Amino acid sequence: MASMLMNPAGWWHLLARFVTSLPGNPPSVADEIWADDRLTNGERSLWVQLSNQDRRHSIAVAQRFVEDRPDATVPEIAGALLHDVGKIECRLGTFGRVAGTLIGRRGKRFSAYHDHEAIGAEMASNVGSEVVTVELIAGFGPAIKSLNRSDHA
Repeated sequence: MASMLMNPAGWWHLLARFVTSLPGNPPSVADEIWADDRLTNGERSLWVQLSNQDRRHSIAVAQRFVEDRPDATVPEIAGALLHDVGKIECRLGTFGRVAGTLIGRRGKRFSAYHDHEAIGAEMASNVGSEVVTVELIAGFGPAIKSLNRSDHA
């Protein structure tokens, strides 16, 4: 996160993410179906806990991921859809996340925000996600560069 703040592209990504996270409307029905077709029942039980804004973001990232990696497997796509699922734990809204980004790891909720990849990977593992899904959520594996490009596009 700190390295993201040190370069202009990182700031642009954060600004764009902030602006798109303001409207609270849910994803379209077609997008919900698209995501549902790529998640196991356990993964879906996690994904639906995300805010409308986070679900819209995860779909956009996963769809860019598929464009960037046309041979992506369903478990990899699930990892792209669930890449931010650990943010459920921090229970921060848009403005809280801005504060957490600027302030850093102060307090339990801001620390959880910064640790969302590890938290999300554990959550996915606990619902029976495949290893490749868990690894991608945790921030590594063969498809991580594609996920990062898709998340920061």
